[in-house]
Amino acid sequence: MTIETTTTTAPVGPPEDVTIPVDDLSLAGHLRIPASTDSGPLPAIVFTGPFTGVKEQVVGHYAQQLTGRGFVTLTFDHRNFGASGGHRPQHEDPAGKLADLAAATSFLANHPAVDKTRIGCVGVCMGGGYALKHSAFDRRIKALAVVAAAFNDPKAMREGIGPDGYRQMMADFADLATAEQATGEIDYIKAVSVTEGEDAAMPGAEPYEYYGTERSAAKGWRNKMTRLSIRELLTTDLAIGADFVGPTPTLIVHGRTDDFCSPAGAQDAFDRIDGTKELLWLDTTNHIDLYDQAAYVDPAVDRITEWMAEYL
Repeated sequence: MTIETTTTTAPVGPPEDVTIPVDDLSLAGHLRIPASTDSGPLPAIVFTGPFTGVKEQVVGHYAQQLTGRGFVTLTFDHRNFGASGGHRPQHEDPAGKLADLAAATSFLANHPAVDKTRIGCVGVCMGGGYALKHSAFDRRIKALAVVAAAFNDPKAMREGIGPDGYRQMMADFADLATAEQATGEIDYIKAVSVTEGEDAAMPGAEPYEYYGTERSAAKGWRNKMTRLSIRELLTTDLAIGADFVGPTPTLIVHGRTDDFCSPAGAQDAFDRIDGTKELLWLDTTNHIDLYDQAAYVDPAVDRITEWMAEYL
């Protein structure tokens, strides 16, 4: 069975609210199904998005367009974020996020509108790294695309910070974990801030331009993160997925200018992939251009559409 795709996005109605069970939690999802399903079960795409992001933001923007191109799409709030359950609100849980992706893939595989043999995965920003690792080990994923991805690698983090500084940070985080366990109080910082000297998971003008303004307004997003989420960013190896994802066809879309998710990291991940692959460079001005700016998102969606249509 083939899928009729087009570079023109057809109108798509409001998403269906769905619940995805995982472990002892419930994840809140948005399912989008193309208006015409006369051709039978359709190929589907599961999404995962930026650090701190929720389903109404970046991934919702991409999913809306790709559903208009003929794909069933599923976006969801990872555990601890948005409308989903969680035991530690606003905390980055790498193992949990991978479990969430596996559960979301199962949800699609069991849905009557979906051809379970034709499921793809799309990740944006931090979600790109998670999508890579998920797709590397979950054989239900038949094609992968990552956009402005963060290919987290602890070794690279340590090299960037310096061995002594990295070790001291780990010691400080260990002390914090001890204190939190003793008191039961979680140490929170802001997700974004432009105030000089204020702790934030993503300090500076560029993250604030997206998350701190109406540009990303979403009911489920909170300007709050656990401080220990930073330890997860520094210690999680998502880049290792590049060594295992082949032969799953993998598309990397990345901006030439990106101060948050290194273009060099994208090139390194691409070089490590053994199999069908493509690296599409876009002439961005910053990282968040690929979140919602049509000049960059549109060509990304066009290529993802072609990629998924060819390999799903």
